[in-house]
Amino acid sequence: MNARDPHARAPRSPRLRPARLAPADVLRLGAVGLRARRARVVLSALGIAIGIATMVAVVGLSHSSRADLMARLDRLGTNLLTVEAGKDAEGNEAKLPKSAVAMVERIGPVQHATATGDVPAQVRRSDVVPKERTAGVSVQAARTDLLTALNAEVAQGTWLTAANERLPVTVLGSIAARRLGVTAPGEKVVMNDEYVVVVGVLEPVELVPVLDRVALVGFPAAEEYLGFDGHPSMLFERSPDATVEDVRTVLPRTVNPGDAGSVKVSRPSDALAAKAATDEGLTALMLGLGAVALLVGGVGVANTMVISVLERRAEIGLRRAIGATRGAIRVQFLTESLLLSAIGGAGGAVLGAAATFGFALAQGWTPVVPVWSLAGGFAATLVIGVLAGLYPAVRASRLRPAVALSAT
Repeated sequence: MNARDPHARAPRSPRLRPARLAPADVLRLGAVGLRARRARVVLSALGIAIGIATMVAVVGLSHSSRADLMARLDRLGTNLLTVEAGKDAEGNEAKLPKSAVAMVERIGPVQHATATGDVPAQVRRSDVVPKERTAGVSVQAARTDLLTALNAEVAQGTWLTAANERLPVTVLGSIAARRLGVTAPGEKVVMNDEYVVVVGVLEPVELVPVLDRVALVGFPAAEEYLGFDGHPSMLFERSPDATVEDVRTVLPRTVNPGDAGSVKVSRPSDALAAKAATDEGLTALMLGLGAVALLVGGVGVANTMVISVLERRAEIGLRRAIGATRGAIRVQFLTESLLLSAIGGAGGAVLGAAATFGFALAQGWTPVVPVWSLAGGFAATLVIGVLAGLYPAVRASRLRPAVALSAT
């Protein structure tokens, strides 16, 4: 076509397209916005960090405590059953038969059976202490195989043996020794006006903590010196885990065939299991408090971003005037909000993990910080960042260039 042809069409100018920022440029732009307001960023991120640290620490400490509890249960065993005498049909205190241990041992799956008995004796540090001041320590008769059945240990000295169970000697529970002021084996205490030699002190008995507060003597010695009638007050029985419930069912009729209703059977490990369930409830409560703290931190981030939009209207207007789209403005402020939340989340995760390790080690636990708690906490901060930055980002993108540039 001739260039001078009056009907010729002028060539079209190419359509202009707004340039798009690469992801790295978006992150760099968001970081610049945060560096310009460092004090405000630190305070806003601190709210997020406190919430995440609380949640991570609560989960970590709960798992560390539960792991320690499960380790204790594995060590102590969950197959221990205790038998106590309750009240008979007339409401009177019942007594277990003297042959109760032998009858329990005849149950097929039973691996071990032993007993203790309440002894009507008072314990004092010396004969100059008034008789009514027993320091809350009672006396119980014990068989020589008691420690084996309970997986208990002696902290100092020795346990009762076939050689000394007939002699006026005693082994004190850990709390009983402290209350009586006994610091080492070889010291003496007074039982019913007679001096008795302390031959050992027990470690705390976790499955049967009542034994921590008693003075234990042999069955023969208790009958000879302290007026013990020989009737056991508590039996301890172990059987394979698979048969525990079956043995539990037949124990009352075996121990006291004539009055099975007066026999109480319990499983000490159930108390530790109940403690684990209680810890789970407390963990849920503390997680709720951590979520509230995280929500408050999110409100702080939203407030920071709204103020940032108001302060930077001139910047927004200039960017719009030179070609930035509304979408680019939204992405910029959402990125700043996400970075702000991520800083708080990362700091909170580190702080929560450190708190978990510190407290767990101080308690003698094995520190456990589940990976999902760290990942979940960080993901929650990103969600908070998006929600907190959404309104400020939309508001910034709707500013008209002329109005924004005229703002002072």
